Amino acid sequence: MAPTGGILARFSLEGRVAVVSGGAGPQFGSSVTEALAEAGARVISASRSMERNEALAAGLREQGYDAHAAQLDITETDSITALAGRVQQDFGGADILVNSAVVGRGGGFAEQTPEYWQYSAQGNMVGLFAMCKAFLPTMVERQRGSIINIASIYGVVANDPGLYEGTDMKQPPDYTFVKGGMINFTRYLANYFGRQGVRANCICPGGYGDNQPAPFVDNYEKRVPVGRMLANDDIKGAVVFLASDAAEYVTGTSLMVDGGWTSL
Repeated sequence: MAPTGGILARFSLEGRVAVVSGGAGPQFGSSVTEALAEAGARVISASRSMERNEALAAGLREQGYDAHAAQLDITETDSITALAGRVQQDFGGADILVNSAVVGRGGGFAEQTPEYWQYSAQGNMVGLFAMCKAFLPTMVERQRGSIINIASIYGVVANDPGLYEGTDMKQPPDYTFVKGGMINFTRYLANYFGRQGVRANCICPGGYGDNQPAPFVDNYEKRVPVGRMLANDDIKGAVVFLASDAAEYVTGTSLMVDGGWTSL
């Protein structure tokens, strides 16, 4: 029998409370929620669709995990404040905050408008700030907390227009803008709250396989060193690591989960 404790024990999230915005989303969100629950955290999946949140939480509870659902509209600060209040009242606050929710309608440079950018900023920028503002005080009070922001490779490098040849797909310019800002805002949080026990890090996923047109998938897989697109389970280990005591000395960083894309 293997001894208890040691390095594997530092990856455990037993006794921690985790909130995941966009936690029932098919792209990253549900994988993040599952990973935190599987590592032992009491996890709250929060997004607009209570139906999807409740279905995800119920499925996790059936497997013996401690999972809950909550309503959240990342574009409404009142909704964020209400979520933080509920988490404080029901669970005593959050030890782990994962900002995975994203607002977006797609469209390329020609299609997007200044009005759309204001809408995008309200969710992706103001919403991110409001989430951190709402949940940080309890972390500071406890002198312990981990904030994990789900950014993107396109917050680090420019997208390659050649990927979209043979398709009608277009890379939304606001996405690159907000993900780049998220990464630097994460560094700000790390620098200002590190001495108060709060760590802040980003995960930058690569291209997520979501039944895109065959030419895009082919172009992407030819370029990425591991030869395939990112799948749901690929992000789980990174989330648990950054949330856990195993990453106690890791803050202000952007962890690339991109199959080597940004190494080229």
